[in-house]
Amino acid sequence: MAKLFLKQAKQYSDARPSYPSQLFRFIASKTPSHQLAWDVGTGSGQAAQSLAEIYENVIGTDASEKQLEYAVKLPNVRYEHTPSTMSMAELEQKVAPAGTVDVMTIAQALHWFDLPTFYRQAKWVLKKPHGVIAAWCYNLPRVTDAIDKVFDAYAVELKPYWDPARALVDNNYRGIDFPFEAVDGAEDTGPIEFVTEKEMDLDDFLTYLRSASAYQTAKEKGVELLSEDVVERFKIAWTEDGSLLQVAKFPVYLRIGKVGDA
Repeated sequence: MAKLFLKQAKQYSDARPSYPSQLFRFIASKTPSHQLAWDVGTGSGQAAQSLAEIYENVIGTDASEKQLEYAVKLPNVRYEHTPSTMSMAELEQKVAPAGTVDVMTIAQALHWFDLPTFYRQAKWVLKKPHGVIAAWCYNLPRVTDAIDKVFDAYAVELKPYWDPARALVDNNYRGIDFPFEAVDGAEDTGPIEFVTEKEMDLDDFLTYLRSASAYQTAKEKGVELLSEDVVERFKIAWTEDGSLLQVAKFPVYLRIGKVGDA
């Protein structure tokens, strides 16, 4: 997974949307204690920054050193480069001892993980019974009708180059294995929908498109999906309403549960 994002780490950091404050407030409302959060697959630290406003200490881990280079440094956030799969000894050394983490968050990354191993470690490191695990993904953005039409045609061409794990995102994490109890006040573990918005000009939007692992995979195979013709169609659609800035709305889908007495 880390190799897929190696070449576009700077683009990923610059172009990807942040996550809505409502998402983090909702997650925090389900954790009785706010001492320690672990953001897994932190990338360039988008989620870790928001967690740092609520939790006393945050650990952000990622298998990509390149991504971590672009993470914003904060006094209560510790970033760690970790292997894709850690032993329990490594988990304790690099992250935290057993039963000490209030919440684990996984933003746009759970579909890449070895889930059985990861979930065993989650149940080991989270506080029992109320430690929370929250994983979310965001799906294709909506901008304007004209831009969406061009984007949807582009997405069809992009689809063959996605890793198979991407199918879990396409289904909004509905089909992903998530063996946890519903948090207090919830009937199930989701997905629960939120929306995040990002104001962009056309260059920002094209940078976002180029940050996708599927775009990079296509390019490595000699296929330029953002050809001059495609970019020109985006240009025409982007300024159709006379505005250079547009608001892209990304639907966010959250799975959330508590560890219980497992």
